[in-house]
Amino acid sequence: MNVSEPAGRPARPKRADARRNAQTLLDAAAAVFVRSGVEAPIRDIAAEAGVGTATIYRHFPTRADLIVAVYRHQVESLAEAGPALLEAGTTPYAALERWIDQFVDFVITKQGLAAVLQSDDPCYDPLHSYFLERLVPVCSRLLDAAAGAGEIHSGQDASELMRGVGGLCAGAGNNPRYDARRLVGLLIAGLRT
Repeated sequence: MNVSEPAGRPARPKRADARRNAQTLLDAAAAVFVRSGVEAPIRDIAAEAGVGTATIYRHFPTRADLIVAVYRHQVESLAEAGPALLEAGTTPYAALERWIDQFVDFVITKQGLAAVLQSDDPCYDPLHSYFLERLVPVCSRLLDAAAGAGEIHSGQDASELMRGVGGLCAGAGNNPRYDARRLVGLLIAGLRT
């Protein structure tokens, strides 16, 4: 609860510009985390977002707050993207391909967060369940739509597919010639009827 608000009254929703600023900060932090890891200086995130460091601390008082917010922001973006892609008028298979491409971006960012997400800090514990609860149903819906249109074999398991994509993304290690996106494309193509 905001200290300046009377007890029992819910916190006021953020203004539209404040929400936009927070989203810009989260996008900038995700980009910096991919490039430099989660221990990157806050000033680098501020520079990427075009704001001062005080703005970041006003929105996210601790690094853990920022990391959790980046993770949740990316999960929510993916959760919203699936239905939007299906409604965009392309084929269900094309929607699945585009969503998986966005999922690859998320997995790559998540790998930048992996060390901290697997730490002993309890604030990160609920994130994996949150990921599964929000994204497995979206992937299932995309798979069902593509199967219903006769574009892919029916009976595909969303959890297995997402785990497979994650495994392919993790396989790169330090090999600059490893192209996870190409391999994921082959995996998705293999679903075709």
